[in-house]
Order: sequence, then structure tokens, then C-alpha cells
Amino acid sequence: ELPPSEFMQVADSTWLVLSVVSNGRAPSGCQATGVTKIARSVIAPLAEHHVSVLMLSTYQTDFILVRERDLPVVIHTLAGEFDIYKEEGGECVPVTCDDVSNGFLKPKPAASPTLHPVQSPQTRFCVLTVAPDTLPAIATMLIDVLFYSHSPPREAGTGSQDLDSITFFAFSLIEGYISIVMDAETQKRFPSDLLLTSSTGELWRMVRIGGQPLGFGECG
Repeated sequence: ELPPSEFMQVADSTWLVLSVVSNGRAPSGCQATGVTKIARSVIAPLAEHHVSVLMLSTYQTDFILVRERDLPVVIHTLAGEFDIYKEEGGECVPVTCDDVSNGFLKPKPAASPTLHPVQSPQTRFCVLTVAPDTLPAIATMLIDVLFYSHSPPREAGTGSQDLDSITFFAFSLIEGYISIVMDAETQKRFPSDLLLTSSTGELWRMVRIGGQPLGFGECG
């Protein structure tokens, strides 16, 4: 019912929500299994049958969305490991494989491993933290590094990325604990007396797998 717009396209597929609980025998009142176990026990088997999913994570649980037209193959794929229920009038009703047609069931393809190139730049990285009360002292520097990178622009049309040196910066603040990862050259721009690291001052190297983002089944 959204109005037509040149800036937005709406797919005509209808998606259904699957909620996975820790106790497969109980349709409600259980904690979710967690995204790692869901990926291994639900998403991976569906991927083998070429079923695309959308993952929706909330603070309390995780949901998997599947296309309505894929529901038959979803049920057939998961029925061996899970008790499946559907909601009718607010009640959870058991679902069996006999409830749906097998017309969408696809044969399991032969396993074919995907090989990705592995590269490691010469850049060395620091893993460190900073005391929360000293954060204002480096706030301006953090903003400058995060949003106003001084790295030279990459030449357009070169066709390959120079992996001899890669700059990387990560900043996270979780429940008062601050974690920072940066390359050794960027670290020189910060006051050394405010950055806390291991007593050995060890440095880290980056390993880059492939040239594009990897999925659950390939990220290892």
C-alpha cells in the first residue's frame, strides 16, 4: 500500500517470520538459541537448499525471515531437527511435512568448497583501551581519525588494491569499557600516556580473506 516512488522499490515477495527457541519441544516460553547456533542449525541447512533468509536480531531474541513461496522446502529441511509450529488464532499448532506440498523441494547439491585468497599486509596494529574519564581529552582526535581520514585517495581504475599497507581503526564503547584497534602509525597521533595496552606492547597483523564480505558458512 506504499505510494509509488522513483526512490523506492518494494519487492512483491511476502516474508514469514520464524522464531527459534532453545527447547525444540516447546512452542513458547523459552529463550532463543543465539545467533551462532541458529546459523549452524537453521541457516546453513536452508542455504544448502538455496533458500535465502533475512536475519533480524533484537535485544531479547533472533528471528529468521523466509519467503512464503519457500515455506514448503523450509519445513521439509528443518522438520528432521526441529518441532515446527504455526500460530493460528493465538495458539501454536504443530506442523508436519504432510501439511505442505513437496513441489518446491530442491535436491541437495554436491559439496564444493569455496577457495578464497589469503593476504596479510605489512601494517602492524595495536589493541588497546582508554580510561573513560580521559576520553574527552582525545575526543577531537577520535573524530578526526574516524571521519576525516588523511589517507591518500586510491587511484581510480587501478584494478587492484595495494596490500602493503592498510589503515584500520575501530572504536567501541560497551557498558563503560572502551576498546580501540588502530594501526601503529595512527597510534603515534594520540597522546601515549592516555592509551592503555598490554605490558608487552605486542603488535598484531591483519589477515585478509578474499576481496568481498563472506557469509556465515565461509567466515569460519
